[in-house]
Amino acid sequence: MSMNKLSPAKRVQILSMLVEGSSMRSISRVVDVSINTVAKTLADAGEACIAHHDEMVRGVKAKRIQCDEIWSFVYAKKRNVETAKAAPEGAGDAWTWTAIDADSKLIVSYLVAKRDAPSAHVFMQDVADRLANRVQLTTDALKSYLDAVEDAFGGDIDYAKLVKLYGEGPASAGRYSPAVCTGAIKERMMGAPDPKHVSTSYVERQNLTMRMSMRRFTRLTNGFSKKIESHEHAIALYFTFYNFARMHKTLRCSPAMAAGLTTTLWSMEDIIALIDARAAKPNRPAVYKKSAPEEISN
Repeated sequence: MSMNKLSPAKRVQILSMLVEGSSMRSISRVVDVSINTVAKTLADAGEACIAHHDEMVRGVKAKRIQCDEIWSFVYAKKRNVETAKAAPEGAGDAWTWTAIDADSKLIVSYLVAKRDAPSAHVFMQDVADRLANRVQLTTDALKSYLDAVEDAFGGDIDYAKLVKLYGEGPASAGRYSPAVCTGAIKERMMGAPDPKHVSTSYVERQNLTMRMSMRRFTRLTNGFSKKIESHEHAIALYFTFYNFARMHKTLRCSPAMAAGLTTTLWSMEDIIALIDARAAKPNRPAVYKKSAPEEISN
């Protein structure tokens, strides 16, 4: 089915099912369109959402920012890429770095890359570029953050890291059971962070929401991304929907509304309008990629 003939209702249905965790093939069956149509709809939405986030999520007035990284993979896990048949560029482990405003719950910045020092620098510089004022920052104990934060913010930040301590899980725990957190240490790194607000709870809860909302992040499934571009597009769509079109149950508005970036709760039709507006510009500039593909190659 041509995208030009796809009805608005079906476009809304496809995108809504994507952000609610349905697989592309299940969407193809339910909506009664080809898998290529679903893929094209996702690609168009992803490109439009990447451009929109880059343009609109700026000048954020936040007090506390929490950062974390969540693991996923593309085509094959890193250890299996060498023996995988016809593995594409970008195959292997892919980490999504996220920065959330603890008050508005806005996703300020995200990056798909490796979990290493170069990626930390790219990510943290992007976080700094989107903030309007000095903030208190909390990260986990990943060593790459320290230099990245210093380079991005200089001394204009109150930064602490939360070092979690883990012990062995129950003897009956299965292969994929997580270790048990036995405690946490708060360490001041820069400035004067308030110990009461040294936390990564909100960003870790957001990681769980990502796993629940995107089939590509589900563990032990065949719904993982087969191409890095599709992975990036799904993440971009999810964050635009989460920031602008999803009602936060506690805030009773969207994170973007709470952060003062918009005055209205978006609908999926508004995201489709972004797609159509972008398609109407034949000489539009190349989209700003929210990833570092060279950093996630095998």
